[in-house]
Amino acid sequence: MKANKASDTLAITTKIVLPNDTNTLGNLFGGQLLAWMDVIASVSAHRHSKRVVVTASVNNVSFQKPINHASIVTLEAKVSRAFNSSMEVFLDVFVEDAVTGQREKCNEAIYTFVAVDQNGNPIQVPELIPETDEEKMRFEGALRRKQLALILAGKMKASEATELKKLFIEE
Repeated sequence: MKANKASDTLAITTKIVLPNDTNTLGNLFGGQLLAWMDVIASVSAHRHSKRVVVTASVNNVSFQKPINHASIVTLEAKVSRAFNSSMEVFLDVFVEDAVTGQREKCNEAIYTFVAVDQNGNPIQVPELIPETDEEKMRFEGALRRKQLALILAGKMKASEATELKKLFIEE
């Protein structure tokens, strides 16, 4: 199975925040943003695996700044690491200034998807090759995040989490 470059998994979508998308304060509903992120992240995971993918978890969501009604929102998703059948997808959310066109990062999230076969069973995915410094940083962090999730789920002993140990033990 041929490995893919992280850049080949990039998926981008742009939305405008309409009145139906907002709460009583005129800000984008968090749930609406989560739905948008889930869709674009699944496109990224599909581009990497070339398979049907299902959302396994929403690992982290950071609502750093509110997104106002009528804002132009761009979501960028890219696979940060591929494991056996799962892929971690990192999302960056930007708001565009309507006058200057400048983009400001306002949110981010990390989703995990699993590639499945025609029967819905997990199937192996290709390796991922990070190229940029940011891709390499996210690639390395993905293994630590996976080990932490496995420990919290009771599927791995803390003593086996080699990447997490490196954060705390000086050699």
